Amino acid sequence: MAATAESMANAQVEQWLSTFGQALSEGNIENAVAHFDDECFWRDFLTFTWNLDTSESPDAIRAMLNSTLKNTRPSGWTLEGDASSADGITEGWFTFETDVARGRGHVRLKGEKCWTLLTTMLELKGFEEHNDKNGTREMGVEHGAFRGRKNWLERKQQEEAELGYDRQPYCLVIGGGQGGIGLGARLKRHGVPTIILEKNERPGDSWRKRYRSLCLHDPVWYDHLPYLPFPDHWPVFSPKDKIGDWLEMYTKIMELNYWSSSEALSASYDEEKQEWEVNVDRNGQQVTLRPKQLILATGMSGVANMPDFPGAENFKGQLLHSSQHAGGDTWNGKKCVVVGSNNSAHDICADLWENGADVTMLQRSSTHIAKSDTLMELALGGLYSREAVAAGVTTDTADLIFASLPYKILHTLQKPVYDEMAKRDAELYEGLEKAGFMLDFGEDGSGLFVKYLRRGSGYYIDVGASQLIIDGKIKLKSGVNVSRINENSVTLDDGTELEADLIVCATGYSSMNSWAASIISSEVADKVGKCWGLGSDTKKDPGPWEGELRNMWKPTQQQALWFHGGNLHQSRHYSLYLALQMKARMEGLDTPVYNLKPVHHLS
Repeated sequence: MAATAESMANAQVEQWLSTFGQALSEGNIENAVAHFDDECFWRDFLTFTWNLDTSESPDAIRAMLNSTLKNTRPSGWTLEGDASSADGITEGWFTFETDVARGRGHVRLKGEKCWTLLTTMLELKGFEEHNDKNGTREMGVEHGAFRGRKNWLERKQQEEAELGYDRQPYCLVIGGGQGGIGLGARLKRHGVPTIILEKNERPGDSWRKRYRSLCLHDPVWYDHLPYLPFPDHWPVFSPKDKIGDWLEMYTKIMELNYWSSSEALSASYDEEKQEWEVNVDRNGQQVTLRPKQLILATGMSGVANMPDFPGAENFKGQLLHSSQHAGGDTWNGKKCVVVGSNNSAHDICADLWENGADVTMLQRSSTHIAKSDTLMELALGGLYSREAVAAGVTTDTADLIFASLPYKILHTLQKPVYDEMAKRDAELYEGLEKAGFMLDFGEDGSGLFVKYLRRGSGYYIDVGASQLIIDGKIKLKSGVNVSRINENSVTLDDGTELEADLIVCATGYSSMNSWAASIISSEVADKVGKCWGLGSDTKKDPGPWEGELRNMWKPTQQQALWFHGGNLHQSRHYSLYLALQMKARMEGLDTPVYNLKPVHHLS
């Protein structure tokens, strides 16, 4: 009987895994490197490097293995499921082990050689998550009769009363939004004592307190939190208050040690004791915490960028940053100016128009527009959609498929998606250009997600505001900036004067290390350097090339200081690797970090 395409693909991947694994077991690095194509990428999440690191050539792979192989001792490279072949590429999933961990990976072969390899850590041997699969589900009660027994609530209350006072947390997470909450759940399941600090009164308030029309622009399949997916009746695009309630519920169900109405006032690292000293205001009471690890989970952004416009002190209306805008319901009939043209600016302009305001958007530089429906179909549909779920693509698998694409080549893979988008939505783009809107698809045409990775800004997922601009309902001034602010108006640098009762600055945020500057010191912030960006040498993402996002979810130049952020998808996926790094260090495992990046940019 002739071999099927599937069996041939299986045999090809199994052969590669077998000989590659044998070369590694024998310590034959040259043989292992010979398994890779001249153009090749090995993206490793912790298993070899205790870092998030991509080796982007045979020479780079050789250097990585020379540094890490003796400590790693990998084995058991086994095909998982069936491999597949298409367009000259054979690919498959596999499992493997190292000396201390179990992992899962993905390989793409061109002929007999590897083009892309992904290796990720799933769990630490002997320190697995508490769950039913591992046989570590808690009983919840000890059967029998015991005097002085504490029930679940009493044990929970005792832990909450003791942690941070009678005993110290191993991790302190500053920031209790979706990122800090999801990471807290990972750490809880790994048995890492953790406190999450949140300045707001309730979990989810960072969503509740934003403008009333705010909704997620990403679809529900993209946005699940760890362990507890949204129920299958949940709306495709979640309104802000619904997300806020979900986060509050999640915090309770996952039994997180969550300190609301709490703010970190200052922090310093004691090199001798190998611990942080963090001064906290908790509901008006001063508490000093001494965690071993400090994690800033304040989103992917830092402190709000508020421009210092000449004359602002004389303005008789309201001038604020977009993060402070509560909604447009009090601005009916008023003159409103929104500075900026990305997601927040469009949402706020639409919100103000819906509430009867006379609103003008000031577009200072070009913006990428992606229509929501088109983006869902072309860019996300294969991984995060109803159809993907029906095809058996779980959230975890979708996350790993996306991670298997090295950032170095991602822009080339994304460009055809946005070329098709430009054709499909040509009428929208023609209308925007006719209205004077300055459009782009990224500097190389690679679109929204690459632009997001490079700079975290410069785009709008269109859910309706673009048509308001085309129709003139949202007025537009493009290619201009504010020259000065007057008592009742804004003067632009082209000489135009706009009446204004409200000015909203949708002008973005600084790098996340600005939080380190405000809480710890400017010296530590500079020691760590800029967060986010790939080093693509494009606008707002200066080189040199980094290969991974700067300082995110991995060791930094400041010992025991970590950064956690990004969208819901990134927070969910990368929280696993950050939690594993915390668990390994808490348990005293050897975690030699390979290729800790030097600092090239301070902010």
